[in-house]
Amino acid sequence: MDYIRKEADGQLVITQSTDFLKIPSCLYGFMNHSTTTEITKSGRTAFCFHGVLDASEEAIICHCGCKMHVNNHPGILLRHLPFGSYLSQVKFNRNQYVCPSCGKSKMQFISFKASGHRITEELYQYTRDLLAIGTYTNKEVAEITGLGKNTVKDIDKQRLQELYTIDGSKLIRPEKTAKFLGIDEFKLHNGYKYATHIIDMETGHILWIANGKKKQVVYDFIEHVGLKWMDNVEAIACDMNSDFQEAFEEKCPHIQPVFDYFHIVKNFNDKVVSEVRKDEQRRLIMEGDMESARSLKKTRYILMSSRKTLQRKDKDATEQKIVSKGSSLFGTENYIRKGGLEERYDDLLNQNKLLFTLDLIKEKLTLAYSRKDEAKMSEDIIDIMDTCRASGNAHLLWFERLIDTHFEGIIAHATYDISAGKIEGINNKIKTLRRQGYGYPDDEYFFLKLFDISRKTYIRNPLSHNICD
Repeated sequence: MDYIRKEADGQLVITQSTDFLKIPSCLYGFMNHSTTTEITKSGRTAFCFHGVLDASEEAIICHCGCKMHVNNHPGILLRHLPFGSYLSQVKFNRNQYVCPSCGKSKMQFISFKASGHRITEELYQYTRDLLAIGTYTNKEVAEITGLGKNTVKDIDKQRLQELYTIDGSKLIRPEKTAKFLGIDEFKLHNGYKYATHIIDMETGHILWIANGKKKQVVYDFIEHVGLKWMDNVEAIACDMNSDFQEAFEEKCPHIQPVFDYFHIVKNFNDKVVSEVRKDEQRRLIMEGDMESARSLKKTRYILMSSRKTLQRKDKDATEQKIVSKGSSLFGTENYIRKGGLEERYDDLLNQNKLLFTLDLIKEKLTLAYSRKDEAKMSEDIIDIMDTCRASGNAHLLWFERLIDTHFEGIIAHATYDISAGKIEGINNKIKTLRRQGYGYPDDEYFFLKLFDISRKTYIRNPLSHNICD
């Protein structure tokens, strides 16, 4: 390889001469005698290393003991490691042998060829390393290595199968037992299908993923890990999906389902607060009180937020920070002049008795989930149920029935202080992975990718982290 130094910027650049470029000696048995440059179909420049492949004496002995003869010399081209922005490939002829005694034929063995792919073992390992880092998407790895996206996907899938499966089919049983589990479903393929994942709440590792969101998912997981493994599990965090709760109670009655604060408040906001606001707005319009009805417009976010959230938003606004939600109620210029979100919230409560009741229930829920004693939490939850019943509102009566049905799992939070935080974190990773990969039609490969990302730790600044260590 010839190098020259430009007078303009003093940088070293490679000339077009490739007369002295030789392949590294790691390709055992290959002797490079010349090198050319070619333009690939993708338009990138590739160094093509031409050479010959040595043949050992043992390779030409047939299984019957006779010496085989060379029958043909077919050519083969293997993709090799890239050199910066340049691709590279190895081109040579290999021998085809035939036995004059038994008639069997075979091709010459290439020690540096990756199994199942027309690439070298070095490029195969380099691609696996890039995929294992977790920083690059498959598309980016394909651009770096010059391989096709399907080849990259096959290499990655094989890597993941080696890590998490036995013989590429059966999932490896977790060795470490879990004290607390979490279960939740997520959407597949634009919401037409669902899948369910079960995680270890202490480590955040995904232990099981399967299509569907019914009892069978739980049955399959218990069969996978075994009842002896499940004996160590004390509680499981889940949403209000009754199928999950019933399945665990049938197979492992000692496990306590726990319904955390996030799912209770989510149901309250989506099914009660949002619907009550709509009903009140319609009622005021029918009564002719257009001004009060207009005051409820664009208040969904305020009514569904906690007072602490509103106070934080107001503080950010006074410090001229960006307020992502809520400020659109007044417009950026009038945000502070009209008193902020908390003052608007108090005005709404003063004007509407039913909205005041919703605020009271939200405060009682926050207090109940701060309890560490089941008896005290039980009293708080019963008080919430009485408030819902006394209101007579259809949506609050529905919420009262929801609490009553899941009462034991709700008050269990006082004993088992576990939340859906890690579960929702996994759900966010699922959305991010699917968005980066523009969807994954292969469910098996997608599930293996999720297993992998749940076991990767995130370091915000790896350089400073290493220095501190």
